[in-house]
Amino acid sequence: MFYLFVYCKIPMKEQSLKVAVIGAGMAGLLAARELKREGHRVIVFEKTSRLGGTWVYDPRVETDPLGLDPSRKIVHSSMYSSLRVNLPRRLMGFLDYPFLKKQDGDTREFPGHREVLRYLEDFARDFWLVELIRFEHEVVRVERVNGVSHEWIVEWRTREGESEEEEVFEAVIVCNGHHTEPRIAEFPGMDTWPGVQIHSHNYRTPEPFKNKIVVLIGNGPSAHDILREISSVAKEVHQALRASDVHFKKLENRNNIWQHPVIERTDEDGKVIFQDGSFVCADIIIHCTGYKYHFPFLRTNGIVNVDDNCVGPLYKHVFPPYLAPWLSFVGLPYRAKYYNLMCHQAVPTLIIELQSRWLAKVLSGKLALPCEEEMASSVEELYQHMNESGRPKHHTHQLQQNKFDYENWLVNQLGLPPLEDWREQLYFYALKKIPSDAGDDYRDWDTWDINQWIQE
Repeated sequence: MFYLFVYCKIPMKEQSLKVAVIGAGMAGLLAARELKREGHRVIVFEKTSRLGGTWVYDPRVETDPLGLDPSRKIVHSSMYSSLRVNLPRRLMGFLDYPFLKKQDGDTREFPGHREVLRYLEDFARDFWLVELIRFEHEVVRVERVNGVSHEWIVEWRTREGESEEEEVFEAVIVCNGHHTEPRIAEFPGMDTWPGVQIHSHNYRTPEPFKNKIVVLIGNGPSAHDILREISSVAKEVHQALRASDVHFKKLENRNNIWQHPVIERTDEDGKVIFQDGSFVCADIIIHCTGYKYHFPFLRTNGIVNVDDNCVGPLYKHVFPPYLAPWLSFVGLPYRAKYYNLMCHQAVPTLIIELQSRWLAKVLSGKLALPCEEEMASSVEELYQHMNESGRPKHHTHQLQQNKFDYENWLVNQLGLPPLEDWREQLYFYALKKIPSDAGDDYRDWDTWDINQWIQE
Protein backbone atom coordinates (compact mmCIF):
# COMPACT_ATOMS: atom_id res chain seq x y z
CA MET A 1 0.00 0.00 0.00
CA PHE A 2 0.95 3.65 -0.52
CA TYR A 3 0.30 6.32 2.08
CA LEU A 4 -0.25 10.03 1.43
CA PHE A 5 0.13 12.70 4.10
CA VAL A 6 -0.70 16.41 3.95
CA TYR A 7 2.54 17.80 5.24
CA CYS A 8 5.74 18.86 3.49
CA LYS A 9 6.45 15.93 1.16
CA ILE A 10 4.53 12.94 -0.17
CA PRO A 11 6.39 9.91 1.22
CA MET A 12 6.06 6.69 -0.74
CA LYS A 13 7.38 3.19 -0.29
CA GLU A 14 9.77 2.03 -2.98
CA GLN A 15 8.05 -0.51 -5.18
CA SER A 16 7.12 -1.38 -8.72
CA LEU A 17 3.90 -0.03 -10.20
CA LYS A 18 1.76 -1.12 -13.11
CA VAL A 19 1.86 1.96 -15.37
CA ALA A 20 0.03 2.83 -18.58
CA VAL A 21 1.69 5.19 -21.05
CA ILE A 22 -0.63 6.79 -23.61
CA GLY A 23 1.24 7.21 -26.90
CA ALA A 24 4.41 5.78 -28.45
CA GLY A 25 5.90 8.98 -29.80
CA MET A 26 9.08 10.56 -28.49
CA ALA A 27 7.54 11.38 -25.10
CA GLY A 28 5.98 7.94 -24.68
CA LEU A 29 9.19 6.14 -25.58
CA LEU A 30 11.29 8.20 -23.19
CA ALA A 31 8.74 7.77 -20.41
CA ALA A 32 8.62 4.01 -21.01
CA ARG A 33 12.41 3.75 -20.96
CA GLU A 34 12.70 5.60 -17.66
CA LEU A 35 9.81 3.71 -16.06
CA LYS A 36 11.36 0.43 -17.13
CA ARG A 37 14.70 1.47 -15.66
CA GLU A 38 12.98 2.09 -12.33
CA GLY A 39 11.49 -1.41 -12.36
CA HIS A 40 7.90 -0.46 -13.15
CA ARG A 41 5.66 -2.72 -15.21
CA VAL A 42 4.92 -0.67 -18.31
CA ILE A 43 2.36 -0.95 -21.09
CA VAL A 44 2.39 1.62 -23.88
CA PHE A 45 -0.84 2.17 -25.81
CA GLU A 46 -0.37 3.32 -29.42
CA LYS A 47 -3.39 3.80 -31.67
CA THR A 48 -1.44 3.43 -34.93
CA SER A 49 0.61 0.55 -36.27
CA ARG A 50 3.97 2.32 -35.85
CA LEU A 51 5.93 4.01 -33.11
CA GLY A 52 7.20 7.55 -33.53
CA GLY A 53 4.09 9.67 -33.07
CA THR A 54 4.15 12.89 -35.06
CA TRP A 55 7.44 11.88 -36.72
CA VAL A 56 5.65 9.20 -38.78
CA TYR A 57 4.90 10.85 -42.10
CA ASP A 58 1.39 10.10 -43.36
CA PRO A 59 0.49 11.31 -46.85
CA ARG A 60 -3.21 11.19 -46.01
CA VAL A 61 -5.10 14.33 -44.99
CA GLU A 62 -8.31 14.65 -43.04
CA THR A 63 -11.73 14.94 -44.67
CA ASP A 64 -12.23 18.29 -42.94
CA PRO A 65 -9.20 20.36 -44.00
CA LEU A 66 -9.65 22.79 -41.09
CA GLY A 67 -10.01 20.02 -38.52
CA LEU A 68 -13.22 21.39 -37.01
CA ASP A 69 -15.54 18.42 -37.52
CA PRO A 70 -15.35 16.25 -34.37
CA SER A 71 -16.59 13.22 -36.35
CA ARG A 72 -13.78 13.44 -38.94
CA LYS A 73 -11.35 10.57 -39.30
CA ILE A 74 -8.29 11.96 -37.53
CA VAL A 75 -4.83 11.73 -39.06
CA HIS A 76 -2.39 11.98 -36.17
CA SER A 77 0.71 13.33 -37.88
CA SER A 78 1.11 16.93 -39.01
CA MET A 79 4.32 16.14 -40.90
CA TYR A 80 4.76 17.60 -44.37
CA SER A 81 6.91 15.76 -46.88
CA SER A 82 9.84 18.19 -46.90
CA LEU A 83 10.02 18.87 -43.16
CA ARG A 84 13.46 19.07 -41.54
CA VAL A 85 14.28 19.68 -37.88
CA ASN A 86 14.74 23.31 -36.86
CA LEU A 87 17.58 22.75 -34.37
CA PRO A 88 20.98 21.10 -34.85
CA ARG A 89 20.83 17.33 -34.39
CA ARG A 90 23.21 17.61 -31.42
CA LEU A 91 20.33 19.24 -29.52
CA MET A 92 17.78 16.70 -30.72
CA GLY A 93 19.48 13.67 -29.17
CA PHE A 94 18.98 12.28 -25.68
CA LEU A 95 21.51 12.71 -22.88
CA ASP A 96 22.79 9.13 -23.06
CA TYR A 97 21.76 8.32 -26.65
CA PRO A 98 23.12 10.93 -29.07
CA PHE A 99 21.57 11.56 -32.46
CA LEU A 100 24.59 10.45 -34.48
CA LYS A 101 25.14 10.75 -38.21
CA LYS A 102 25.03 7.41 -40.02
CA GLN A 103 26.65 6.82 -43.40
CA ASP A 104 23.55 5.19 -44.85
CA GLY A 105 21.23 7.87 -43.49
CA ASP A 106 20.59 11.61 -43.67
CA THR A 107 23.88 13.10 -42.50
CA ARG A 108 22.83 16.73 -42.64
CA GLU A 109 23.13 18.79 -39.46
CA PHE A 110 19.41 19.51 -39.77
CA PRO A 111 18.08 16.16 -41.01
CA GLY A 112 14.65 15.40 -42.39
CA HIS A 113 11.81 13.79 -40.48
CA ARG A 114 12.61 10.28 -41.75
CA GLU A 115 15.98 10.39 -40.01
CA VAL A 116 14.33 11.41 -36.73
CA LEU A 117 11.91 8.51 -37.03
CA ARG A 118 14.80 6.14 -37.68
CA TYR A 119 16.53 7.48 -34.57
CA LEU A 120 13.43 6.80 -32.47
CA GLU A 121 13.07 3.31 -33.93
CA ASP A 122 16.72 2.57 -33.10
CA PHE A 123 16.20 3.91 -29.58
CA ALA A 124 13.14 1.71 -29.03
CA ARG A 125 14.99 -1.34 -30.35
CA ASP A 126 18.17 -0.76 -28.35
CA PHE A 127 16.28 -0.34 -25.06
CA TRP A 128 13.81 -3.18 -25.69
CA LEU A 129 10.78 -0.91 -25.72
CA VAL A 130 8.94 -2.33 -28.73
CA GLU A 131 7.83 -5.34 -26.69
CA LEU A 132 6.06 -2.95 -24.28
CA ILE A 133 3.88 -1.37 -26.97
CA ARG A 134 0.35 -2.45 -27.81
CA PHE A 135 -0.01 -1.22 -31.37
CA GLU A 136 -3.41 -0.35 -32.85
CA HIS A 137 -4.85 0.12 -29.37
CA GLU A 138 -6.68 3.45 -29.21
CA VAL A 139 -7.35 4.64 -25.66
CA VAL A 140 -10.92 5.94 -25.37
CA ARG A 141 -11.23 6.39 -21.59
CA VAL A 142 -8.90 7.04 -18.67
CA GLU A 143 -10.76 7.37 -15.37
CA ARG A 144 -10.23 6.64 -11.71
CA VAL A 145 -11.78 3.42 -10.47
CA ASN A 146 -13.67 5.49 -7.90
CA GLY A 147 -13.47 8.87 -6.20
CA VAL A 148 -10.97 7.82 -3.54
CA SER A 149 -8.88 5.21 -5.34
CA HIS A 150 -5.49 5.84 -6.88
CA GLU A 151 -6.15 3.14 -9.46
CA TRP A 152 -7.11 4.02 -12.99
CA ILE A 153 -9.24 2.32 -15.61
CA VAL A 154 -7.78 2.46 -19.11
CA GLU A 155 -10.30 1.52 -21.77
CA TRP A 156 -9.29 0.96 -25.38
CA ARG A 157 -10.49 -0.33 -28.70
CA THR A 158 -8.51 -2.07 -31.41
CA ARG A 159 -8.62 -1.34 -35.11
CA GLU A 160 -9.86 -4.83 -35.91
CA GLY A 161 -13.01 -4.73 -33.81
CA GLU A 162 -15.49 -2.28 -32.38
CA SER A 163 -15.61 -3.98 -28.98
CA GLU A 164 -13.88 -2.14 -26.16
CA GLU A 165 -11.79 -3.59 -23.37
CA GLU A 166 -10.39 -2.17 -20.18
CA GLU A 167 -7.64 -2.78 -17.66
CA VAL A 168 -6.73 -1.30 -14.27
CA PHE A 169 -3.42 0.49 -13.70
CA GLU A 170 -1.80 2.12 -10.70
CA ALA A 171 -0.56 5.12 -12.65
CA VAL A 172 -1.12 6.72 -16.05
CA ILE A 173 1.31 8.87 -18.04
CA VAL A 174 -0.26 10.99 -20.80
CA CYS A 175 2.08 11.29 -23.81
CA ASN A 176 -0.33 11.69 -26.71
CA GLY A 177 1.39 14.73 -28.21
CA HIS A 178 -0.06 18.11 -29.10
CA HIS A 179 0.23 18.49 -32.88
CA THR A 180 -3.04 16.88 -33.96
CA GLU A 181 -5.93 19.14 -32.88
CA PRO A 182 -5.71 22.37 -34.93
CA ARG A 183 -6.19 25.89 -33.63
CA ILE A 184 -7.54 28.19 -36.32
CA ALA A 185 -7.72 31.92 -36.79
CA GLU A 186 -11.19 33.42 -36.53
CA PHE A 187 -12.40 36.45 -38.46
CA PRO A 188 -15.75 37.79 -39.72
CA GLY A 189 -16.95 36.16 -42.91
CA MET A 190 -14.82 33.03 -42.73
CA ASP A 191 -17.86 30.74 -42.79
CA THR A 192 -19.24 32.21 -46.01
CA TRP A 193 -15.96 32.88 -47.82
CA PRO A 194 -16.12 30.81 -51.07
CA GLY A 195 -12.47 29.73 -51.26
CA VAL A 196 -10.67 26.76 -49.74
CA GLN A 197 -9.43 26.93 -46.14
CA ILE A 198 -7.03 24.41 -44.64
CA HIS A 199 -4.93 24.12 -41.51
CA SER A 200 -1.23 23.34 -41.87
CA HIS A 201 -1.99 20.01 -40.16
CA ASN A 202 -3.31 18.94 -43.57
CA TYR A 203 -0.47 20.35 -45.68
CA ARG A 204 1.79 17.74 -47.28
CA THR A 205 3.21 18.99 -50.61
CA PRO A 206 3.05 22.27 -52.60
CA GLU A 207 1.51 20.89 -55.80
CA PRO A 208 -2.15 21.66 -54.91
CA PHE A 209 -1.24 25.37 -54.70
CA LYS A 210 0.12 25.68 -58.24
CA ASN A 211 -0.96 28.96 -59.88
CA LYS A 212 -3.17 29.81 -56.90
CA ILE A 213 -3.40 33.04 -54.91
CA VAL A 214 -2.80 31.99 -51.31
CA VAL A 215 -3.19 33.77 -47.99
CA LEU A 216 -1.08 32.19 -45.25
CA ILE A 217 -1.79 33.06 -41.60
CA GLY A 218 1.06 32.67 -39.10
CA ASN A 219 4.77 33.21 -38.54
CA GLY A 220 6.06 30.07 -36.82
CA PRO A 221 8.47 27.45 -38.19
CA SER A 222 5.83 25.59 -40.21
CA ALA A 223 4.49 28.86 -41.61
CA HIS A 224 8.02 29.82 -42.67
CA ASP A 225 8.65 26.45 -44.34
CA ILE A 226 5.28 26.27 -46.10
CA LEU A 227 5.48 29.89 -47.24
CA ARG A 228 8.82 29.27 -48.89
CA GLU A 229 7.71 25.98 -50.43
CA ILE A 230 4.40 27.03 -51.94
CA SER A 231 5.85 30.30 -53.27
CA SER A 232 7.77 28.21 -55.80
CA VAL A 233 4.50 27.12 -57.45
CA ALA A 234 1.79 29.61 -56.37
CA LYS A 235 0.89 32.71 -58.35
CA GLU A 236 0.95 34.89 -55.22
CA VAL A 237 1.40 34.28 -51.49
CA HIS A 238 0.17 36.83 -48.92
CA GLN A 239 1.28 36.31 -45.32
CA ALA A 240 -0.91 37.71 -42.53
CA LEU A 241 1.01 38.52 -39.33
CA ARG A 242 -0.16 39.49 -35.84
CA ALA A 243 2.79 41.74 -34.95
CA SER A 244 1.78 45.37 -34.30
CA ASP A 245 4.41 46.92 -36.58
CA VAL A 246 3.54 44.94 -39.74
CA HIS A 247 2.51 46.90 -42.81
CA PHE A 248 1.76 45.91 -46.39
CA LYS A 249 4.98 45.22 -48.27
CA LYS A 250 6.56 42.95 -50.81
CA LEU A 251 9.39 40.83 -49.46
CA GLU A 252 12.86 41.51 -50.77
CA ASN A 253 14.21 38.94 -53.22
CA ARG A 254 10.72 37.46 -53.52
CA ASN A 255 8.68 38.22 -56.60
CA ASN A 256 5.41 36.78 -55.35
CA ILE A 257 5.33 37.13 -51.53
CA TRP A 258 3.69 40.01 -49.65
CA GLN A 259 3.24 40.64 -45.93
CA HIS A 260 0.12 42.11 -44.36
CA PRO A 261 -1.28 42.70 -40.87
CA VAL A 262 -4.00 40.34 -39.61
CA ILE A 263 -7.16 39.58 -41.56
CA GLU A 264 -9.97 41.97 -40.71
CA ARG A 265 -12.67 40.07 -42.62
CA THR A 266 -13.43 38.00 -45.70
CA ASP A 267 -16.20 38.68 -48.20
CA GLU A 268 -18.45 36.41 -50.21
CA ASP A 269 -16.91 37.70 -53.44
CA GLY A 270 -13.59 36.07 -52.49
CA LYS A 271 -11.84 39.12 -51.09
CA VAL A 272 -9.59 38.83 -48.04
CA ILE A 273 -9.38 42.26 -46.38
CA PHE A 274 -6.50 42.99 -44.02
CA GLN A 275 -6.47 45.31 -41.03
CA ASP A 276 -4.70 48.11 -42.90
CA GLY A 277 -7.31 48.13 -45.67
CA SER A 278 -5.24 46.22 -48.22
CA PHE A 279 -7.00 43.26 -49.81
CA VAL A 280 -6.54 40.39 -52.22
CA CYS A 281 -8.92 38.08 -54.07
CA ALA A 282 -7.58 34.72 -52.95
CA ASP A 283 -8.21 31.08 -53.77
CA ILE A 284 -6.93 29.47 -50.57
CA ILE A 285 -6.33 30.43 -46.93
CA ILE A 286 -3.81 28.32 -44.97
CA HIS A 287 -4.05 28.52 -41.18
CA CYS A 288 -0.52 27.97 -39.79
CA THR A 289 -1.84 28.84 -36.35
CA GLY A 290 -0.72 26.07 -34.06
CA TYR A 291 -2.49 23.35 -32.11
CA LYS A 292 -4.59 22.68 -29.03
CA TYR A 293 -3.78 20.38 -26.15
CA HIS A 294 -6.43 17.71 -26.47
CA PHE A 295 -7.22 14.75 -24.23
CA PRO A 296 -10.62 13.43 -25.32
CA PHE A 297 -10.11 10.17 -23.41
CA LEU A 298 -9.34 11.75 -20.03
CA ARG A 299 -12.12 11.90 -17.43
CA THR A 300 -11.21 13.60 -14.16
CA ASN A 301 -14.56 15.12 -13.14
CA GLY A 302 -13.20 18.60 -13.77
CA ILE A 303 -10.01 18.19 -11.74
CA VAL A 304 -7.87 18.65 -14.86
CA ASN A 305 -9.11 21.00 -17.58
CA VAL A 306 -7.90 22.60 -20.78
CA ASP A 307 -8.84 26.29 -20.74
CA ASP A 308 -7.51 28.58 -23.49
CA ASN A 309 -4.84 25.95 -24.19
CA CYS A 310 -3.72 25.91 -20.56
CA VAL A 311 -3.70 22.39 -19.11
CA GLY A 312 -4.22 22.67 -15.42
CA PRO A 313 -3.72 22.80 -12.70
CA LEU A 314 -0.32 21.11 -13.17
CA TYR A 315 2.64 21.28 -10.81
CA LYS A 316 5.73 22.00 -12.92
CA HIS A 317 3.72 21.15 -16.07
CA VAL A 318 3.61 17.47 -15.05
CA PHE A 319 1.50 16.55 -12.00
CA PRO A 320 -2.11 17.59 -11.15
CA PRO A 321 -1.77 18.32 -7.39
CA TYR A 322 -4.94 16.48 -6.37
CA LEU A 323 -4.14 13.40 -8.48
CA ALA A 324 -0.36 13.29 -8.06
CA PRO A 325 1.60 11.20 -8.63
CA TRP A 326 -0.85 8.72 -10.14
CA LEU A 327 -1.63 10.88 -13.19
CA SER A 328 1.02 12.88 -15.04
CA PHE A 329 1.74 14.56 -18.36
CA VAL A 330 4.96 14.56 -20.39
CA GLY A 331 5.98 16.98 -23.14
CA LEU A 332 3.63 19.93 -22.63
CA PRO A 333 6.17 22.78 -22.21
CA TYR A 334 7.79 24.46 -25.17
CA ARG A 335 10.11 27.37 -25.71
CA ALA A 336 9.63 30.12 -28.26
CA LYS A 337 11.84 32.99 -29.38
CA TYR A 338 10.79 35.94 -31.52
CA TYR A 339 13.08 37.47 -34.13
CA ASN A 340 12.20 39.66 -37.11
CA LEU A 341 8.48 38.89 -36.84
CA MET A 342 9.15 35.14 -36.76
CA CYS A 343 8.20 32.97 -33.82
CA HIS A 344 10.76 30.17 -33.61
CA GLN A 345 9.71 27.15 -31.55
CA ALA A 346 11.71 24.00 -30.94
CA VAL A 347 11.11 20.38 -29.96
CA PRO A 348 11.84 20.16 -26.20
CA THR A 349 13.73 16.86 -26.35
CA LEU A 350 15.78 17.56 -23.23
CA ILE A 351 12.68 18.60 -21.29
CA ILE A 352 10.84 15.42 -22.23
CA GLU A 353 13.75 13.27 -21.10
CA LEU A 354 14.19 15.07 -17.76
CA GLN A 355 10.45 15.03 -17.04
CA SER A 356 10.38 11.29 -17.75
CA ARG A 357 13.24 10.61 -15.37
CA TRP A 358 11.65 12.74 -12.67
CA LEU A 359 8.20 11.16 -12.75
CA ALA A 360 9.65 7.63 -12.96
CA LYS A 361 11.65 8.20 -9.78
CA VAL A 362 8.69 9.82 -8.06
CA LEU A 363 6.55 6.78 -8.84
CA SER A 364 9.26 4.42 -7.60
CA GLY A 365 9.41 6.31 -4.30
CA LYS A 366 12.99 7.50 -4.73
CA LEU A 367 11.95 11.13 -5.03
CA ALA A 368 9.19 12.89 -3.10
CA LEU A 369 6.73 15.51 -4.24
CA PRO A 370 5.55 18.42 -2.09
CA CYS A 371 2.16 17.91 -0.46
CA GLU A 372 -1.00 18.67 -2.41
CA GLU A 373 -1.44 22.12 -0.87
CA GLU A 374 2.12 23.13 -1.62
CA MET A 375 1.88 21.99 -5.24
CA ALA A 376 -1.44 23.81 -5.69
CA SER A 377 0.08 26.97 -4.20
CA SER A 378 2.98 26.76 -6.67
CA VAL A 379 0.54 26.56 -9.57
CA GLU A 380 -1.42 29.56 -8.29
CA GLU A 381 1.79 31.56 -7.97
CA LEU A 382 2.55 30.84 -11.62
CA TYR A 383 -0.93 31.95 -12.68
CA GLN A 384 -0.68 35.11 -10.58
CA HIS A 385 2.76 35.96 -12.00
CA MET A 386 1.46 35.49 -15.55
CA ASN A 387 -1.53 37.72 -14.85
CA GLU A 388 0.59 40.47 -13.29
CA SER A 389 3.08 40.40 -16.17
CA GLY A 390 0.36 40.45 -18.83
CA ARG A 391 1.10 37.02 -20.25
CA PRO A 392 -1.98 35.39 -21.81
CA LYS A 393 -3.25 32.11 -20.40
CA HIS A 394 -2.46 30.23 -23.61
CA HIS A 395 1.25 30.87 -22.92
CA THR A 396 1.13 28.94 -19.63
CA HIS A 397 3.36 26.16 -20.97
CA GLN A 398 5.74 28.49 -22.81
CA LEU A 399 9.00 28.55 -20.89
CA GLN A 400 11.41 31.43 -20.33
CA GLN A 401 12.97 32.56 -23.57
CA ASN A 402 16.52 33.22 -22.43
CA LYS A 403 17.25 30.70 -19.70
CA PHE A 404 17.21 26.97 -19.03
CA ASP A 405 15.69 27.50 -15.57
CA TYR A 406 13.13 24.72 -15.95
CA GLU A 407 15.65 22.21 -17.26
CA ASN A 408 18.09 23.11 -14.49
CA TRP A 409 15.35 22.72 -11.87
CA LEU A 410 14.62 19.20 -13.12
CA VAL A 411 18.34 18.37 -13.14
CA ASN A 412 18.57 19.53 -9.52
CA GLN A 413 15.55 17.43 -8.51
CA LEU A 414 17.18 14.37 -10.07
CA GLY A 415 20.55 14.99 -8.45
CA LEU A 416 22.28 14.94 -11.82
CA PRO A 417 25.51 16.79 -12.65
CA PRO A 418 24.85 20.26 -14.08
CA LEU A 419 24.04 20.35 -17.79
CA GLU A 420 26.99 21.09 -20.04
CA ASP A 421 27.21 24.81 -20.82
CA TRP A 422 27.25 24.15 -24.54
CA ARG A 423 23.66 22.86 -24.55
CA GLU A 424 22.10 26.11 -23.41
CA GLN A 425 24.55 28.27 -25.35
CA LEU A 426 24.11 26.34 -28.59
CA TYR A 427 20.35 26.37 -28.23
CA PHE A 428 20.07 30.13 -27.99
CA TYR A 429 22.86 30.67 -30.51
CA ALA A 430 20.87 28.58 -32.98
CA LEU A 431 17.61 30.39 -32.29
CA LYS A 432 19.32 33.72 -32.84
CA LYS A 433 21.23 32.78 -35.97
CA ILE A 434 18.49 30.83 -37.72
CA PRO A 435 16.11 33.67 -38.52
CA SER A 436 18.54 36.57 -38.52
CA ASP A 437 21.60 35.66 -40.56
CA ALA A 438 21.03 32.61 -42.70
CA GLY A 439 17.71 33.40 -44.38
CA ASP A 440 15.62 30.67 -45.98
CA ASP A 441 18.52 28.25 -46.31
CA TYR A 442 19.72 28.38 -42.71
CA ARG A 443 19.60 24.59 -42.37
CA ASP A 444 22.25 24.24 -45.08
CA TRP A 445 24.36 27.18 -43.97
CA ASP A 446 27.94 26.08 -44.60
CA THR A 447 29.22 27.36 -41.25
CA TRP A 448 27.18 24.98 -39.08
CA ASP A 449 30.25 23.21 -37.70
CA ILE A 450 28.85 22.22 -34.33
CA ASN A 451 31.92 20.27 -33.19
CA GLN A 452 34.16 23.27 -33.80
CA TRP A 453 31.67 25.57 -32.11
CA ILE A 454 31.61 23.41 -28.95
CA GLN A 455 35.41 23.22 -28.82
CA GLU A 456 35.65 26.98 -29.07
